[in-house]
Amino acid sequence: MTQIAFIGLGNMGGPMAQNLLKAGHRLTVFDLSPAAIETLADAGASVATSAIDAVSHADIVISMLPASRHVEGLYLGQNSSGETGLLPHIRPGTLIIDCSTIAAQTAITVSKAAAALGLNMLDAPVSGGTAGAIAGTLTFIVGGDNTALERARPVLSVMGKNIFHAGTHGAGQTAKICNNMLLGIQMIGTAEALALGVANGLDPQVLSEIMVKSSGRNWSLELYNPYPGVMDNVPASRGYSGGFGVDLMLKDLGLATETALNAQACIPLGEMARNLYALHSKAGAGSLDFSSILQLLQSSTKD
Repeated sequence: MTQIAFIGLGNMGGPMAQNLLKAGHRLTVFDLSPAAIETLADAGASVATSAIDAVSHADIVISMLPASRHVEGLYLGQNSSGETGLLPHIRPGTLIIDCSTIAAQTAITVSKAAAALGLNMLDAPVSGGTAGAIAGTLTFIVGGDNTALERARPVLSVMGKNIFHAGTHGAGQTAKICNNMLLGIQMIGTAEALALGVANGLDPQVLSEIMVKSSGRNWSLELYNPYPGVMDNVPASRGYSGGFGVDLMLKDLGLATETALNAQACIPLGEMARNLYALHSKAGAGSLDFSSILQLLQSSTKD
């Protein structure tokens, strides 16, 4: 099977790497978290001593990192562990798949640097959350060369059910940012509606069932309900732990604002959503799942 280097084993990357192992791929992993590395080692992955060590014999390199600066640091320059950029250490002909959600311009910059060294690179951010990462049902939104995508498809298919080719380098990131901006807006609207109903004596379970069968139906309401106790196996029912963090949503909404400014586009709801998540983060909720925005709205109602 293909030799894969996987760098970044967080809430998303860890389960994705697990699915590659289950499919029989040879996997070498690296992360700054010893606990994350131990989990993958127990599952059968080889453990690298550094990111450079991880990619030394790889056919495919996959990264899943928090933000643009981490991707730039990993591939182009000094990263947090003091290493030089990875690109000169990757064998020519190796395929690089970055699944992080970052600025489109960062994806373009890194892919150009990779191409100059004989490396194909795809930006392939994902949608589907931690549940999708665990189940192997993610959606991959890919930017880059079609030939490289076809080479990547068998590996991506192990981790996801849907693979979309959005366009050239950076297009995957732009499409992902549009999606996450809509998700952030929808989650706020869903939480606001539930908080309003509960404040007026409604049962959140009953109200959710009504709206799921009505015109207010949406993904956040139906599959990721933000009200505690309404739905099992979602962050709201485990103290908003795990899942997709407030600070990560805030980052993505900031990218949406940046993308809009570059294109002179108007996103009033996106900017309002960013402001609300910024308030929520500053109140100490940055590490909670983004569905915890319900708490900010409930607090405002009580005030």
